[in-house]
Amino acid sequence: MSAMTVSHVTRVQRVCYCRCAFSSDHFNKRPEVFTAFIMLSREEILKPIWHAFTALDMDHNGKVSKSQLKVLSHNLCTVLNIPHNSSALEEHFKDNDEGPVSTQGYMPYLNTFILSKIQPNFNFPDLNKMCWTLCAPKHISGKHLLISGVDAFKIWCIFNFLSEDKYPLHIVIEEIEYFLHKLLTAMGCCWNESRFEDYKLQLSVKKHKLNAWELIELIGMGQFTKGINPQTISMGINDIYQELILDVIKQGYMAKKGHKRKNWTERWFELHLTYISYYVNEDLVEQKGCILLDRNCCVESLPEKDGKKNLFLIRCVEKSFEINAPDKKTKQEWIQAIQDCIVRIRQGLSSAPRESRQRRKEERNRMRAEQEAMESRLRQLQLANETKQAKLEAMSKEVGVKDVVEEQRIQTQTELLRQYKRELEKEKLARRQMEEQVVEKSNELEQYWQRMQELEEMYVQLKEALEDERQAKQDEEALRKRQARLLQEEASKRQELEQIYQQQMTILSQSQKEKEELEKERSEKERALQAAREQLESLEKQRQGAQEEYKAVAKKLERASNMTKKCKHRVNEREGLLRIIQPRWQGTR
Repeated sequence: MSAMTVSHVTRVQRVCYCRCAFSSDHFNKRPEVFTAFIMLSREEILKPIWHAFTALDMDHNGKVSKSQLKVLSHNLCTVLNIPHNSSALEEHFKDNDEGPVSTQGYMPYLNTFILSKIQPNFNFPDLNKMCWTLCAPKHISGKHLLISGVDAFKIWCIFNFLSEDKYPLHIVIEEIEYFLHKLLTAMGCCWNESRFEDYKLQLSVKKHKLNAWELIELIGMGQFTKGINPQTISMGINDIYQELILDVIKQGYMAKKGHKRKNWTERWFELHLTYISYYVNEDLVEQKGCILLDRNCCVESLPEKDGKKNLFLIRCVEKSFEINAPDKKTKQEWIQAIQDCIVRIRQGLSSAPRESRQRRKEERNRMRAEQEAMESRLRQLQLANETKQAKLEAMSKEVGVKDVVEEQRIQTQTELLRQYKRELEKEKLARRQMEEQVVEKSNELEQYWQRMQELEEMYVQLKEALEDERQAKQDEEALRKRQARLLQEEASKRQELEQIYQQQMTILSQSQKEKEELEKERSEKERALQAAREQLESLEKQRQGAQEEYKAVAKKLERASNMTKKCKHRVNEREGLLRIIQPRWQGTR
């Protein structure tokens, strides 16, 4: 940073801040829920701000106008959740002239009024997006890249993560190799060592490092990804972005048991160093919850229940979480990954990518210090050589033996040249040995981690085997007790059956006699029934005769009734005639 120099950066005490590691795959959409935090150093926060500052430096003279700095400061305060004081910038630079401000002048203001007031709930991806929006159009707008703007943004973030803590920011050849190796591995391609060595030789002719836009162009122009599907490249970049920037250690679909309704629901899980977040699906739009991990947490395998065969339990201080993996291999991988996170928390370590980055930086610093020490020794030898030459020249003037002095000088120079060549050869050999040692140690470290993972897997398998054996013994003991109980119940049942058999035999002997008596009663009843049937038949005949007699009497009654009606009619007619004739009889009298 011609401006944000190392002197200003190192003067500021390294204070770590927290950022939300909850972010979605596409940087244009972000969930609104903050769940957990990871540690960020001040240098990591300064890197995107440096890009934004240099983007505003249109004349490339290390100075930016105050009006642009006001806009930048306001945006930084908004993203970092800091109350913005619009007059603070003017008050800070009131003693300066009215011209543009250099980075040396802006850094104290940035430290005093912004970085020192950062709150623990700010979102670092938002800061990256804001700074990217300021600097990207200036550098990549006219280039025809084979990758999307989203992928270019992710490479820019990865560059900030891997770059040296010196300004202007650059990424050294070792980190370029690390990034390309991880990218090709993520895409399922083989690493071509000879191809990278050729590129390394081409790069060393100009310089031994790249800036952010050269790294984006290296990937975007397809120099190492030629012939690979763009979608595959995008997926590889996204995998590295999630691992290095978002600190996603493991992710995938699993089923989680609810705490209230006790139902099983499929969720998308993401494992970070200090927490596990889970969502409705992998687009990360709707977060359903977060499991905070600390030194008191533990993870253990569970036996099959409720039809779930790959269960494991995450036991925390406040509550526990039952989770079912898709298969046994995935279950063991999740248990191993969560156990590794808990061990790192207990040991006070950061995530594996950050630890690896720190180790690589320390190794480079050590080699740089050794190289500087070697150069210092060479300068001392050269100075000693010049001193000897001066002494020899003085002696030659005094003695007057110029030829001898010249010969001695030539011999001395030749000897010094030979010594210099030997030192140079030793330096090259030492450097080659150091590189081989670095590679060897890296291989040993990878083999160590592989052995650790294998041991952890063997430990998990042994634990599962012991758990299965213990469960089998418990099942066997329960089965033995059940068999003994069944045998005892069988003996008691057999005794009861024998008693019942004796009772049935007694009842059968008694029922035989009762049967004979019942047979006699039945025959007598049948005879009585036969007599009753005969009586019923005679009564039926009598009833039929009575019915016929009733019909005859009814007919006679009907005839008599008709005769009666006729007689009554005649009598009524005669009585009427008598009433009519009667008055005449009275008049004649």
